[in-house]
Amino acid sequence: MILEQLFYLRENRTSVRRELIGGLTTFLAMSYILAVNPELLGSTGMSKTAVFTATILAAIVGCLLMGLVANFPVALAPGMGLNAFFTYTVVQEWHIPWQTALAGVFVAGILFILLTLSKLRDKLINLIPSALKYAVSAGIGLFIAFSGLQTSGIIVANKSNAVALGNLHSPTVLLAIFGIIVGIMLVTANVTGGIFWGMFITAAVGMIFGIIPLPTGIISGVPSVQPIFGQAVTHLGNINSFQMIIVILTFFIIGLFDTSGTLVGVATEASMVDKESGEVKGVGKALFSGALATTLGAVFGTSPTTAYVESTSGVAVGARTGLSSVFVALLFAIAAFFSPILTVITSAVTASALIIVGILMLSNVQYIDWTKFEIAVPAFFTMIMMLLTYSISEGLAVGFIFYPITMTVKGRWREVNALMWTMMVVFILYFAFVA
Repeated sequence: MILEQLFYLRENRTSVRRELIGGLTTFLAMSYILAVNPELLGSTGMSKTAVFTATILAAIVGCLLMGLVANFPVALAPGMGLNAFFTYTVVQEWHIPWQTALAGVFVAGILFILLTLSKLRDKLINLIPSALKYAVSAGIGLFIAFSGLQTSGIIVANKSNAVALGNLHSPTVLLAIFGIIVGIMLVTANVTGGIFWGMFITAAVGMIFGIIPLPTGIISGVPSVQPIFGQAVTHLGNINSFQMIIVILTFFIIGLFDTSGTLVGVATEASMVDKESGEVKGVGKALFSGALATTLGAVFGTSPTTAYVESTSGVAVGARTGLSSVFVALLFAIAAFFSPILTVITSAVTASALIIVGILMLSNVQYIDWTKFEIAVPAFFTMIMMLLTYSISEGLAVGFIFYPITMTVKGRWREVNALMWTMMVVFILYFAFVA
């Protein structure tokens, strides 16, 4: 049997049926990205329909690589947080054209590929302190939750207090609040694909009450990716500033430990961790798959592709091999024919997804040792500055600067490796000459 030879189903004590159910569960849990990614990247001036197709292509390629090359029950797609950094920081705040930003994603992907092919992979991951990894993840959670509150109009700018509550009598704001409540109730009740179904119900209510216009259709041909395809490659020559180096480093660093952290988490859930060595079986091929997916995703026209923690939902119902990832790829391919539905996915609809994912990411603060002030300070500044500067990279920069300082004052300077000292200098130069 071909499937047995490719995925070792018997050895992993699974079946085609279990892998199919696991793949379907994972797809439903992460399918919100099909609506959220075009909405976010569309704010940069990119064609939303083209981004929709690029998102699907990146997910298909990523899932197929993860399934066929790494035989890992993990699904890939453009990552939450990284798409927000791409949109709000790189393009809108720093005024870098989206074409150049895609070129930055492409270069970060190439660096990721080279790293996975070298022996430095595991060392580099371990060189970044765990506390900062968790702080970055939690900070991104705060960031995207805030962006959901802001784009939906629940939180607005205020001259005296910086931010304030929006117009709670606005139908759009009320729809967003309704969506958040419904989404939270479904996820709390452990409903499979709760985020997706919350968005579906919100969009349906919005159409019923005339807040959201009805779509012109449901099924159509796959939208052309031509407006954004290949722009990452043709604009490589625009990467000629220190600011773009910071962009590439941020994509690279966040993508690296976001993917590696998710892979370890899913592998642990799927009992794929060697009990004696603590190593994850096939992690090298899995990381390579993620790196190649990011690079190809940039060519298609989307922000970095990463492993989805929602894959644990598929593992929880039985997925144990890459066959489940292949099924996820097939489901994304089918979804490509439903692009007209995108017109009903407004910021009021996606707000719940951004906020719920933000809450889930914030759970990483539990792994930070807040009792040690030298650790708490850089972790705190990483999270709070991401939120208050509305910039993921600047929050990361502040945290990376404080870490060597507080560790040195505490007499623990020997624990600060060369990478962290280098990053501190790089980010100080960034604030001095670029920011």
